[in-house]
Amino acid sequence: MTETNELQPTPEVNAAEAQVTPAPAEETQAVESTNQEEIAEEPAAAEEPAPAEEPAPAEEHTAPLYETKEQVVDRLKEIEEENNGGDKNELDLLKQVFYKIHRAAQAAARATFIEQGGAPENWRAEIDSAEENFKAIMANIRQRRAEMAEEVEKQKADNLARKLAIIERIKEMATSPEEANAHFDEFKKLQAEWRELGAVPAEKATETWKNYQLYVEQFYDLLKLNSEAREYDFKKNLSAKERLIELAEQLADEEDVIVAFNKLQGLHAEYKEIGPVAKELRDQVWERFKAASTVINKRHQEHFEAIKAREEENLQKKTALCEKIEDIKLDEIKSYNEWEEKTKEVIAVQAEWKTIGYASHKQNNLIFDRFRAACDRFFTAKAEYYRSVKDEQSENLEKKRHLVEEAEALQDSTEWRKTSDKLIELQKQWKTIGAVPRKYSEQLWKRFTSACDHFFEAKNAATADQRAEEKENLAAKKDIIEQLKVLASDTANATIDTVRDLQAKWNEIGHVPFRDKDKLYKEYRALADELYKQFGASQARRRLEGFQKSVRQAVAKGESTLARERERLLRIFETRKAEVQTYENNLTFLNATSKSGNTLVAEMNKKVEKLREELDLLTSKIKTIEAEMRAPKSEDAPAAEESAPESEA
Repeated sequence: MTETNELQPTPEVNAAEAQVTPAPAEETQAVESTNQEEIAEEPAAAEEPAPAEEPAPAEEHTAPLYETKEQVVDRLKEIEEENNGGDKNELDLLKQVFYKIHRAAQAAARATFIEQGGAPENWRAEIDSAEENFKAIMANIRQRRAEMAEEVEKQKADNLARKLAIIERIKEMATSPEEANAHFDEFKKLQAEWRELGAVPAEKATETWKNYQLYVEQFYDLLKLNSEAREYDFKKNLSAKERLIELAEQLADEEDVIVAFNKLQGLHAEYKEIGPVAKELRDQVWERFKAASTVINKRHQEHFEAIKAREEENLQKKTALCEKIEDIKLDEIKSYNEWEEKTKEVIAVQAEWKTIGYASHKQNNLIFDRFRAACDRFFTAKAEYYRSVKDEQSENLEKKRHLVEEAEALQDSTEWRKTSDKLIELQKQWKTIGAVPRKYSEQLWKRFTSACDHFFEAKNAATADQRAEEKENLAAKKDIIEQLKVLASDTANATIDTVRDLQAKWNEIGHVPFRDKDKLYKEYRALADELYKQFGASQARRRLEGFQKSVRQAVAKGESTLARERERLLRIFETRKAEVQTYENNLTFLNATSKSGNTLVAEMNKKVEKLREELDLLTSKIKTIEAEMRAPKSEDAPAAEESAPESEA
């Protein structure tokens, strides 16, 4: 992935110097002149070099495509043999590539282990010789880099000591014009030596540079060179700086922004070493160089901002894929097919993950760990499900084997009814048992169905005559139903005895085919109930007519006889009314509390219905008596004041 290390400064300009804010003035340095005895008329202020505005991270190292860990190790061996510590960006890239391949291999091995039935917590990675070699070589390279870094730091310390000595010497020579002119040649040599010296420790760089510039300016202020030599130096410096400016401006056309930036750093280092130009041109020259530098710096910054934006976009995409795996509700996956479908989805997400580039260096490992954890969670749950299903299928296998053995033991039985019921029960049990291992499924099913078919074929052959009889019985019962339909449509000529005779014939007829039994009986029962209901209403009318006749006969016996009968009927009415009230209260309680009292409720409803019919009849009888009691009588016969109660039925 893209590295974010800061650019290393060139040997001439160290990191601290490169971050000093430049001022629009020229640094004044000694310049090679054809006439060293001439002096400058007006020495200028020192100018520090213009660096990149904000040093940006380096581009990721470009390396060949490595497909195996061995290829990475081979490249590391080459770097080790070169003994120069290698390039940090390349080393970081090699490390990332190696462990990306290494983790992928481990993940594949772990997934295979789990799919073969191994418990996730029992998996252990095998010792990898390639990883051991990688670590050993990398340790050697790090040791070499540490040694080189130590050497660099020692050299920086030596450079600092020498530069401080140069500053002190220039300081000594800048005490008077005579001293300055006398030591001009030495001053030039000190300047040349300063330029040849490398970087100093970063914490001392800025202070050292400023002190050097200060005493160089003081030295120039004391010099008295002739005007012609000074103008020559200014012109020569201007030409050199314009050449650097043109090169900086041409960098705007460089396609590789990193190359352009690095070249610009080199140009700044050269610009720093060139002496001043004419005072009136200093700001103009500096602004032109600064403008060219700004173009490259802006491109450089935009380049890394684009990389950062791309890395952020990659992070968002990878986060979405993590959430997609994490959102899978593992407890809702209940079958092989569902697991296989989800597995295809996860594999598709993993393939999509590989198409997405790196996230930022800080986030890339974190998001990968999150994604790997989500995938591990899924495949661990899948392996656990497969293991549990395997155990369950083993239990189901034993259960179905037991059913097969029972069916085979019954297949030659001649106890048709008993064995039929038993086999039907075995078939129901079979349906409740889950799946068995595929290699046994077909074999067991064939044995089970073969045993059942063997018995039922024998039964069908033995009961063929019985089926013919059942068909005759079916026709006979259908005929009785037709006769009941006729009676139901002609109740005037129907009698209860006729219905009872047909019912008796029905009961004498034997079994009908099983599939027709319930439907046929339901139709028969409905017709019989309807006829009895009609007969009941007719009977109630006849009873009322008979009572009315009795009342008329009782009139001749006197008023007291009717009154006593009325009182008796009223008492019976109240008793029946109370019974209805009691049943209705009980029905309310049963309907509110009982889930299994349907039979009892139906029975009580029938009793209530009969009581209401009796109440209706009692009401009619009481009204009959009251009508007779209100009929015109002899003059001394008082009229009845009481009236019969209204039926609540």
